[in-house]
Amino acid sequence: MQSIRGLNARNVRAGSRSRPSNLSVCAAQNGKVNVLVVGSGGREHSLAWKLSQSPLCNHLFCAPGNPGTETEPKVTNVAVNVTKHKDVVQFCKEKDVGLVVVGPEVPLVAGLADDLQAAGVPTWGPSARAAALEGSKAFMKDVCRKYDIPTAAYEKFTDPARAKAFIKQLGAPIVVKASGLAAGKGVVVARTVEEAYQAVDDMLVRKVFGGAGDELVIEEFLDGEEVSFFALVDGEAAVPLVSAQDHKAVGDGDTGPNTGGMGAYSPAPAMNDTIHKQVMDEIIYRTARGMAAEGAPFRGTLFAGLMIKDGKAKLLEHNVRFGDPECQGLMALCASDLTDAMLAATRGRLGDVRLDWRPEAALTVVLAARGYPGEYPKGSVIRGLEGVTGAKVFHAGTARNAAGEVVSAGGRVLNVTALGADVAEAQAKAYAAVKQIQWADAYYRSDIGWRAVERLRAGKH
Repeated sequence: MQSIRGLNARNVRAGSRSRPSNLSVCAAQNGKVNVLVVGSGGREHSLAWKLSQSPLCNHLFCAPGNPGTETEPKVTNVAVNVTKHKDVVQFCKEKDVGLVVVGPEVPLVAGLADDLQAAGVPTWGPSARAAALEGSKAFMKDVCRKYDIPTAAYEKFTDPARAKAFIKQLGAPIVVKASGLAAGKGVVVARTVEEAYQAVDDMLVRKVFGGAGDELVIEEFLDGEEVSFFALVDGEAAVPLVSAQDHKAVGDGDTGPNTGGMGAYSPAPAMNDTIHKQVMDEIIYRTARGMAAEGAPFRGTLFAGLMIKDGKAKLLEHNVRFGDPECQGLMALCASDLTDAMLAATRGRLGDVRLDWRPEAALTVVLAARGYPGEYPKGSVIRGLEGVTGAKVFHAGTARNAAGEVVSAGGRVLNVTALGADVAEAQAKAYAAVKQIQWADAYYRSDIGWRAVERLRAGKH
């Protein structure tokens, strides 16, 4: 495989639930559009890579982007401060941007989509009120309770003593969550009551997650298999994407502390047609209808983190954007014109959108800086990226030094994504590509996709 870009987009998944969108003719009547992708990580690199391939995309800007996005055809990085919404609106007006795709959750919670929409700029991403589904775990759980969305039993706390009394009553294992945004790290699965007490003190007293831990959600522990499920949502209409499975723990065998994600693969074998229907009916649609009833209709990518056991799914949490690193594999598998689909959705025509998917499996290995998620070095030179074959390398936490070399600039630094006939082949290709990269400070798990590979070896599907 020379590149993911070169794969035949017409080779769609057998038995897919959708047909090609056929929207290009309608959209093209309005001419090509300039696109702005907000963000700088691996998710945003993969979105820029996919969206820029559309014949409807005239040019794509990334704010701020990274050294990987700037190498893509038709893509330019721009130094727009996305925390200053007026500057983003002004840039969109100056560059005649016809579609903005907001990658990370922080600007969504801050209301960037609201301000762009108010200025007449078509934007893919929910309003600040709707983004509270991720910005406040307490709000999300209350929505679940009110609209009968299957999830773990829970209570909310701002007082450490009351939180600990609840933990003592419920026992361990138990889950302690910072309600606010904590970069994917504000969740502690406590195996003992003492560990749960420690998490309460860390979050409510020591403020290790700052204001994100001003309120806690403490909930029952759910066991089973985790799956990431995504849908494009516009009010009450929804179009599902393929499922994925993330690897949160830093170490092989799912050991060690949680991270933002050390790798992912798609589709997830644990997601069958029966569970897919249950998730759409009981989680995605109920959430969409509930948010509409709350006066905050959700328009954007709804991410449902699921726990599956005995053929039933429960919602662990909602996110309001594509996952990272799940998005990288989804973009590689998507056989439809995503720019076309998102344009249609922003014009109130999500019901016309159908997405098709390649029949392969995708697998992404995250190369992190040694020491992550703790202290880690920055600034070490990464070589060999241009010569990587058999996979696509998405930049997540990179920069350029004074000599123009690519260097590490974050915890999760590179995402190596490969396709294969099955997960085992995708896994082999991804790790072969990883070995082509020269970076002294690299750390990565060696077992991404292990559950799916074990299923294949056992003859299960």
